[in-house]
Amino acid sequence: MTTIFEPNLICSEHTIQVPPSLSTSDKAWHSIFASKKFSSLLTKSPTPKEEAKVVRRSPSHVSVNVMQENPLYQIDQRTLIELVKEKKLDRLQEFGGVNGVASNFGTDTQVGISGGADDVARLRNTFGSNTYNKPPTKGFFHFVIEALKEPAVMILLGCAALSLGFKIKAHGHKDSWYEVGSNFAAVFLPIVFSAISNYMQNRQFKELSRTNNKILVDVVRGGQRQQIRMFDVVVGDIVCLKMGDQVPADGLFLDGHSLQVDESSMTGETEHTEVNSSQNPFLLSWTKVAHGDARMLVTSVGSNTTWGQISRETNEQTPLQARLNKLSLSIAKVGLAVAFPVLLVLLVRYFTGHTKDEKGNREFHRSKAKTSDIINAIVGIATTAISTVAEGLPLVVTLTLAYSMKKIVADQAMVRKLSACETMGSTTTICTNKTGTLTLNRMEVTKFWLEYEFSGSPTEKAILSWAVVELKMDVEKTKKSCAVLQVEAFISQRRRSGVLIERNDDDTVHVHWKGAAEMILAMCSSYNDASGVVKDLDDGERTKFEEIIQGMAASSLRCIAFAHKQVPEEEYQNLKEQKKLKEDSLALLGLVGIKDPFRPGVKKAVEDCQYAGVNIKMITGDNVFTARAIATECGILKPEGEEFRKYTLQERMEKVEKIQVMARSSPFDKLLMVQCLKQKGHVVAFTGDGTDDAPALKEADIGLSMGIQGTEAAKESSDIVILDDSFASVATVLRWGRCVYTNIQKFIQFLLTVNVSALCINFIAAVSTGEVPLTTVQLLWVNLYMDTLGALALATELPTKELLEKPPVGRTEPLITNIMWRNLLAQALYQIAVLLTLQFNGESIFGVTKKVNHTLIFNTFMLCQVFNNFNARKLEKKNIFDDIHKNKMFIGIIGVTIVLQVVMVEFLKRFTDTERLN
Repeated sequence: MTTIFEPNLICSEHTIQVPPSLSTSDKAWHSIFASKKFSSLLTKSPTPKEEAKVVRRSPSHVSVNVMQENPLYQIDQRTLIELVKEKKLDRLQEFGGVNGVASNFGTDTQVGISGGADDVARLRNTFGSNTYNKPPTKGFFHFVIEALKEPAVMILLGCAALSLGFKIKAHGHKDSWYEVGSNFAAVFLPIVFSAISNYMQNRQFKELSRTNNKILVDVVRGGQRQQIRMFDVVVGDIVCLKMGDQVPADGLFLDGHSLQVDESSMTGETEHTEVNSSQNPFLLSWTKVAHGDARMLVTSVGSNTTWGQISRETNEQTPLQARLNKLSLSIAKVGLAVAFPVLLVLLVRYFTGHTKDEKGNREFHRSKAKTSDIINAIVGIATTAISTVAEGLPLVVTLTLAYSMKKIVADQAMVRKLSACETMGSTTTICTNKTGTLTLNRMEVTKFWLEYEFSGSPTEKAILSWAVVELKMDVEKTKKSCAVLQVEAFISQRRRSGVLIERNDDDTVHVHWKGAAEMILAMCSSYNDASGVVKDLDDGERTKFEEIIQGMAASSLRCIAFAHKQVPEEEYQNLKEQKKLKEDSLALLGLVGIKDPFRPGVKKAVEDCQYAGVNIKMITGDNVFTARAIATECGILKPEGEEFRKYTLQERMEKVEKIQVMARSSPFDKLLMVQCLKQKGHVVAFTGDGTDDAPALKEADIGLSMGIQGTEAAKESSDIVILDDSFASVATVLRWGRCVYTNIQKFIQFLLTVNVSALCINFIAAVSTGEVPLTTVQLLWVNLYMDTLGALALATELPTKELLEKPPVGRTEPLITNIMWRNLLAQALYQIAVLLTLQFNGESIFGVTKKVNHTLIFNTFMLCQVFNNFNARKLEKKNIFDDIHKNKMFIGIIGVTIVLQVVMVEFLKRFTDTERLN
């Protein structure tokens, strides 16, 4: 008899059935075992010899049926999604709890996925990858269409189309295309350029997003804990979570201690959600671990998760963008205010017979005029009037920010939000966390007071390494000598962590606490002396320990205390019901002083920020003595966080600006500080790296997180990620922020000078002579081409030390300063005087024809803008050529501008309606 295993198993002579007496969980395990045992045979390709022996659908074959609808998975994807999304606890129990769901995937809750790469690939193919359906990539033509929606552009294109139709009818195809085609080109080419700029910026943001998404998570596979990319997580994975981590997918709680998650990104609720095995074992993707640690079983990934099914595309408008849009609107209003009288004057002159053609003949004769000629003339007049409104401010800001963002990344700072480039230039106060920001977050035990026995949780690397090296502690032996019963993880508000253990040798229960020395000392009623003898902690001894703590703190050391207590059985049962650890009548075991060295360059960076008029405030969880010593050492230098918390709102507002260092600060204290400073009108930057810093990072005008040691919660809440974790890079970002702001101010001055001059010249000429010296094509060339090149030239100005000599801009400072108005009006009046002289006396002065004189006006106007670029380089300094040799791009762009102008006048005269100049 030939034995054949075929994928299509319909009936069977011999079946392997799951025994009915087993539990749901055990049934699932038996089913998985059977399916895994035979799946390799089912999918195995036969050798040529085996293939020759195969008899298809022979009545003498043996088939295997594991009595399942799906040979591999009893729980389908839709059920898994609903199970977690709707938190169906009853349904979870029907599947045999978390263990039953794990067995559905063939996952051992201790070993994880054990089948290697093949099993991982099978799970990914079946349940999907941990990636999300992103909105369709915006192509180039999307941005072209967006640019075409501008009202001024639509009017100009409409006028050009009408003009083309009438001119073709009147003069034929050949001559009409030159004149009207130039109008089309003058409008379309800037649109294309704008679309290219926006398209490239969109791609740049995608690149930054890809860099930001390289998040690593800890998983257990094949019994080994390993790090993989978040997007490589598959259904069935066992993921290890700790405080500060981002939950990478939807899943179920396996085991852990005191787990609380921040689900505000999903539910909007600010209160943390407790997750446990009994009441709420459900974990949602992209939520953050606020407290505790755990292992979770992944049940849904990517687009199948709760997060993946939510649309999150937003259009954020930044503060500076709002101000610039207001300025653009004001420019447009002024332009329209001038365009309307120009339109009115030109129409009146046309219909009263005062408008003449190139040969000196009247253009309008009431008896001879054709309707098409009249409409064509009106369209031409409207085009001339409307073209005075065009300006290139939005395009320029896009180019400036895109260039600056690229440069900032090269200086070790990744911009996550566009507003960061702008807001940093206005920053008046920087609130900085100490640990990991000012310091390296690499602790070293430098002082200690201890008895001979060391016991505690190895959460601090410094304490653990010191215990191993100095005390010769066998970590593995110590861990195996006891069983952990309960853990209270460290949280900022309590400044301590504890663990309840049962010793294996005598089955006694003990509680151990570690944390801020003064807080642990307050929990103690006795202490162990150097010989290990337990003594009462009287007032005299307590004062002695307080002095030791203060002495360590005065040496810039973080003082950590350890305490212990054996818990009687009856007391343990009460604590077990309350899910609490014993917190009083403890025995003090010892004190250690931990040194966290400062980052290189911190003192210099603090000095730079203070020199720039930016106030630095340090907010730390250390006690007031340590905080004062550290603030003095790094140059910042006090009320404590607890005091600040107890102030009334009025007291906080009065004192918030005077505070330089705030000690023993909780996350709420940091948030309060930022909120009060903002209410006082400050532009606040906050730097931090921990999960507890996330609320303040979000609340601040600009949040800066650390790229190396920062938690995912901190990075997600920030606007800029400091890639090298150096506070010196914060000072660099401050310089770049001011540089961006100043460069935009320079261009605004340049742009307004161009527009004011052009509007005045055309308005005066239209009213006095009935014609405008600058044609539609010439105005569009000036506004959209030369302004763009001018912006690029000014955007490439690099940060200088003198930027830090000026006080911060703040919230209320006007975008156009008095100095800018002075420069603008002086330059505009000069240009108007020169150009009006050419308009009224140019023909007689140079002995040229009217058309050559108009070309002279256009050429002079353009060269004025070239020199205006130099003037705009320095808003306040008289030496406008200072350091110009360092900016090669500025010189190059000026050269390109001049070459393009020569080409326009000398070789494209039909396009620009000019004459060649000798």
